[in-house]
Amino acid sequence: MEMKKAGEIMIPLDEYPHVPYWLSLRQVIAVMEKSQFDISGRKSLPRFVLVFDEAYQLMGLARRRDLLRGLEPDYLSGKPAEYRKKLFDVHVDPNLSEFSYDKMMRSIREQAERPVKDVMMPITAAVDYEDHLFKVIYEMVDNNLSLLPVLQDGKVVGVARSVEVLHEIAKLLL
Repeated sequence: MEMKKAGEIMIPLDEYPHVPYWLSLRQVIAVMEKSQFDISGRKSLPRFVLVFDEAYQLMGLARRRDLLRGLEPDYLSGKPAEYRKKLFDVHVDPNLSEFSYDKMMRSIREQAERPVKDVMMPITAAVDYEDHLFKVIYEMVDNNLSLLPVLQDGKVVGVARSVEVLHEIAKLLL
């Protein structure tokens, strides 16, 4: 069996969720909720969204958990994890829970209007369309990533995900 290249295992850019950096977290969540792709008969949901600038240059990516963290109310952000955890360990009078729920929802809705650029992570690695599977594995492991942009002639043409990489390795091993 011949070793596959990044371009052969990637999800093409037009099939993967990508957004401009100015979109709100709410809008990006809507894009992710609608995204689903079929890879060799297996349904898959994205864990990331790619973020581009006006010139369609890749700026970064946002994971699902980055989006969730971005919704954190102002009064919790910047506080140590231990402080935030204690807020949910308190036994509250059930008559007061509606008030705190309303306050939390109001704050989450406000935060959801922030641009995705506020929570995205910069791109730290990428692979070329012609790079072999081993190069993809190396970059993922070396950079602690589960998704890599795939470039062709300096432009993003798709993404290589660890799930497809592992599937290719499984075909070689099993």
